Parts: sequence; C-alpha cells; structure tokens
Amino acid sequence: MSEFLVDADTLANARFGTSQLTETVSALKLLRMPVEPWYRPWKDAHVAAYEAVLEANPLWATLIDCSFGVSWAADFLTFPPLEPDLTLEEELEYLTSLDDDHIRADLSVVRTPLPATILSASGLAAEAAELLRWVWKETVEPDWPRRLRVLQADVVSRTSRLSEQGWSGVLRGLGPDVQWLGDGRIQVNRWDYPVTDVRGRDLMFIAAHTQRVNVSWRLPDRFALTYPVTGIFAAPSQEPAEPLVQLLGRNRARILVEAASPVSTTLLVATTGLSLATISDHLRVLTDAGLLERRRSGRSVLYWQSDTGRRVVRRPASNPSEPG
Repeated sequence: MSEFLVDADTLANARFGTSQLTETVSALKLLRMPVEPWYRPWKDAHVAAYEAVLEANPLWATLIDCSFGVSWAADFLTFPPLEPDLTLEEELEYLTSLDDDHIRADLSVVRTPLPATILSASGLAAEAAELLRWVWKETVEPDWPRRLRVLQADVVSRTSRLSEQGWSGVLRGLGPDVQWLGDGRIQVNRWDYPVTDVRGRDLMFIAAHTQRVNVSWRLPDRFALTYPVTGIFAAPSQEPAEPLVQLLGRNRARILVEAASPVSTTLLVATTGLSLATISDHLRVLTDAGLLERRRSGRSVLYWQSDTGRRVVRRPASNPSEPG
C-alpha cells in the first residue's frame, strides 16, 4: 500500500479546495475509460467529439496513450495548484513552462520505450496544454457552475467534519482505501509504492469528479490527494416559490434558494446575472437575518442556508396558505 508520512504542522496547514486543472484531467480520464453508471450520461454526450478530435490530432492521441498507466499518470498533467481558486489558464502556466525533455521524462515513467512520435516531436507541453483546453471548453466549462457548487458543498462538509471527528473521521470518508493509520501515517491507496514523506510540507485535498483517489505533487514541497466528490446527483436549483418571493423579494428569494448547497459570490453572479455589488448586499442582509451561514474557503467566501433559512424556503412551498 502507498502512504503519506505527515506531521502536526502538515495537518494543521492542510486545506481542502478545488482545481479547474484537476477537474479537466479527471474529465479526460473519464472519457478514455469505463465509467460508473452516474457518469455515463455525461460521457455519452461528449465521447464522440473526443474521439473525433483525437482522430484529427494524432499527436494528442499518442500523448494520452503515453500519459496514463494502470496506477500512474504523467506528473506534468497532475501537479497541484500553488493556491486555491486559480483559473485553468493560470494553472497551465507551469505546464507550458516545461521543455520537451521534461515531458518525455515524465512520460517514460508511465511507458517505456516511448514511441518515435513522442521522441521526435517538439512543443509537447504546448500540445498537452491545448488538449486540456479543448477538454475544459467542450466538456467541463459548460457545466462548471453546477460542478463548482457540488465541489464547494463537499469542501464545506469535509471541513465541518474535521472539527467534529478529527482527521481520522475525515480521511475515512475520502475513499475506500484512504485511512488514518496512526503514528503520522495516512494510507492513500493500495498500490505498492514507497512511503512519501510530506512532513513540514504543503498538503492539499482536492475534490473532483473522479472515480478513485489520486496523489500528485509539485516537488519539492507541495503535495495533493484528489478524491471523488460526493453529491454528484445534486439537483439543479429551483425557482423560488411565490410566497417566498413576496416575503423577501425575487432576487433575495432566488439567492436563498440557490444556497441550498454552498455557493460563492462569484457563482451567484454567474447564475443570477446580478452585479457583484447587488449580490454582496443581498448576501449581507440574508446573513444578518440568520437565513444564511458563511465560511471562508481559500479566496472565496461560501454561503449556504442556515436551519432557519431551510425552514423559510420549505414552508412557503409546502404550506403557502398557512397563516404566519
């Protein structure tokens, strides 16, 4: 089995977050392998275009074949972000800075010998980045607001559990093979790899739409564990009931309904079409009224319905004629 060796400082500074690059690479993996039933509708919608673009770009197809093994993916695709909430383009800056020898060295860990196409090609990092941009634009970005909502809800759930159950409780829920072993040891999977010493270094837990736990790093001091997100069946948001609109006004009612799971200010701007200033004002009022909870996650502040907020949302919808 594979383990992370951690210390108190590593765990104290560890954080949960999201990554557009990780989500894009996870989508690429799903497109090329058998998937669980809940991912099939998404894959069925995109796999034909994916196969067509690989047929039109043979170098991309060869890069993918060489990048993914049974238990390993090329490091240049899986490096963790330097900070949370970066855009895909910001995350790709590291990849595009790598030279061809670096890309070939990473690929040789997965597949040896490398095909002549890879050995003779130039600009491999740029080709890999362009492939990832295609996957993001065609298969992830159109659904990103919903995906981000699910990912952020998972992050809030994990961090809340941390205060109640400690690291052993949190790790137990990340995946079937992840567990706290004691003595500063975290089992991360069942592959037979050497222990990875992350003591005194940065550790990030990345929620993603993926089928299994993966580990990654940006040496020498940044490590990450990507885990399958929960709540992938989260229902799309609904229009607020008219009694709730009469009570709060349409925009505040819609924001409260949208916050059934944690949402950021940026996400609300994208889904409602309201200005940042307007969203911020409504969030302040709803929070001050006790209808929303808030918590910082990286550079974002997440908002979600409080117990009172949930009761207010449900009551008009289920008993609109009940006197108040």
